Amino acid sequence: MSGHSKWKKIKRDKASNDARRGQQWSKIAKRIIVAAKAGGGNPDDNLGLRYAIEEARSANMPNETIKNAIKKGTGELGSTHYEEMTYEGYGAGGVAVMCECLTDNRNRTAPELRRIFENAGGQLGSSGCVAWMFHKKGTFTVEADKTDEENLMDVALSAGAEDVLSELDTYDVICDVGQFTAVKQALADAGIQTVSASISQVPVNTIQIADVDHARRVLRLMDNLDNHEDVQNVYANFDIPDELLSKAQGD
Repeated sequence: MSGHSKWKKIKRDKASNDARRGQQWSKIAKRIIVAAKAGGGNPDDNLGLRYAIEEARSANMPNETIKNAIKKGTGELGSTHYEEMTYEGYGAGGVAVMCECLTDNRNRTAPELRRIFENAGGQLGSSGCVAWMFHKKGTFTVEADKTDEENLMDVALSAGAEDVLSELDTYDVICDVGQFTAVKQALADAGIQTVSASISQVPVNTIQIADVDHARRVLRLMDNLDNHEDVQNVYANFDIPDELLSKAQGD
């Protein structure tokens, strides 16, 4: 299982915690604010806002919270400014890591992220150093016990998805960004419930982690980056075997 899928599963396991859920909603609200500020508050005319709202609904964010975030973006509830930044670097074992951020102070964010990388045995790199190792894709996660694989593939591929990957207890549907809305609608029309739906950076290739210390360091890096208030999304190209993952997590 690649870092893209494995890290999503670890995050879902932790998301049951109320504090984690509140943190997730706060980050999605920032995305809604930025999208509404850039393209207006009507999702029919603003694709970025539509994607952000769809992600908010997938995360069960209350409608009132979504509406307030849109109003903050359009200036109806005051003015809020966030700058979009992408930071790239390497984790233990040469794992490539990308962090998509929204910050109101880049002079604070950069040194804090550099410290997080270094404390986990990694290093913050220059812009573009690992971006070429990822492709932006629409991704959907479906619980394996909620659908039949053959039916899922038929629905997803007919709607324009590129692939359906089996990952232990889930399926990952991958599509071109331009097909995201069509695939999402097709899954909904077929009654296939998604655990998550988002625009993600999917690694082209993965790095196999064979050392338990490297695995611990990579997971600590991912967790600490994900917990940072300015970090919206973290992507990496690691692959940790399940047995090693259990040891790294201390199970």
